[in-house]
Amino acid sequence: MKYAKNILETIGNTPLVKINKITKDIDALVLAKVETFNPGNSVKDRMAVKMVDDAEAAGLIKPGGTIIEGTSGNTGMGLALVAINRGYKLVCVISDKQSKEKMDVLRAVGAEVVVCPTNVAPDDPRSYYSVSKRLAEETPNSWYVNQYDNLSNAQAHYEQTGPEIWEQTEGKITHFVVGVGTGGTISGVGKYLKEKNPNIKVWGVDAYGSVFKKYHETGIFDENEIYSYITEGIGEDILPKNVNFDVIDGFTKVTDKDGAVFTRRLAKEEGIFVGYSAGSAIKGVLQLKQHFKPDDVVVVLFHDSGSRYIAKVFNDDWMRDRGFLEKDVKHAEDLIGAEGELITAKTEELVSHAIERMKKHNISQIPVEDASGFVGSLDESALFKAYLEDKNISEKPIKDIMQSAFPVVSKNTSIDELSKLINRENKAVLVDLGNKEFQIITKHDIISAI
Repeated sequence: MKYAKNILETIGNTPLVKINKITKDIDALVLAKVETFNPGNSVKDRMAVKMVDDAEAAGLIKPGGTIIEGTSGNTGMGLALVAINRGYKLVCVISDKQSKEKMDVLRAVGAEVVVCPTNVAPDDPRSYYSVSKRLAEETPNSWYVNQYDNLSNAQAHYEQTGPEIWEQTEGKITHFVVGVGTGGTISGVGKYLKEKNPNIKVWGVDAYGSVFKKYHETGIFDENEIYSYITEGIGEDILPKNVNFDVIDGFTKVTDKDGAVFTRRLAKEEGIFVGYSAGSAIKGVLQLKQHFKPDDVVVVLFHDSGSRYIAKVFNDDWMRDRGFLEKDVKHAEDLIGAEGELITAKTEELVSHAIERMKKHNISQIPVEDASGFVGSLDESALFKAYLEDKNISEKPIKDIMQSAFPVVSKNTSIDELSKLINRENKAVLVDLGNKEFQIITKHDIISAI
């Protein structure tokens, strides 16, 4: 009978899959190493086992001990599989930008999850780096994994992932492209492949807001490069010891939007349901296409499963809120969503009523109407100016301080014409949708559609 003695024995030997439609304009064979076939659904299963194996051999963790790690979710899942099979407890420290699915999955496999803020410096006591270290110091019989600086991470890919790719391509691989986070995958695979053939090019995919690309090109750790970004699993605001820049030939940066859009395209056009960083990786391949020749074999690694991004990348509302959904915006009606009834105020109402309505609906301007139709408007700038002149303004009727009415345009008005109507004096435009229904368009709506 053929069976695995436990789930850990099913890690590895993931397939190479040809990418067809998305890369049709690339004159090379593009193959994806699809790591979601691992039991924990990510490439991180490989190094999780290796790091625990080496820690046990070095006596760093004892039976019944607690494994503690800061993770974006996938390493935590790999460690959970090891912990379950070897009788350890697991505490995962995770940043709040990670998807809810990742946190739920970790809890489902028995991990304790501690959530930390994303937008803090690495040495901030609230960061998930700092919290992980503190918990390890406070917890008896515990081991802090530190996947960033634990060189068993890269070694796992040197021993497993690199040889698999070499054998699967029969040594014909010419380029390896992969997103870079802890650096273990690119460094381990890159080292092995370059030992086999020094001419193989190794490219890292980086995120905007991360330090890798500039550091590799200049040797400068530029803190101005660091800012918050949405993409999960790649990029860093530190330089992990696992990143071996000597085996990396270059980096290309991919935007949050492109990563998300191409993750969805992989599902719809290739039938490959993978995670956010996979979209970034395949977009990185497209950005590097000038480096490829017709006989080249390009291998791109897809880190994890799309199931961990259902509420984010694969959710239309989440994508729309961030301006990631592609939409052809030409006319005023294209900027109108499902806003519901237009919020207005009456001329005879008190200013306090308008202020309350603006606060309740989180809007900065409001049309004013009477029985004849729209006759004026109020915006927060005018209210502020009126308050400086008269502290009792809230008890006066709106008609006493209202500004000119917003222009009314048809739903077929072009965006260019619409934009000309919005200026310092006129903060919005009303769109006549017919049947006495109107909606408002502001400068923010136009900017969001760009």
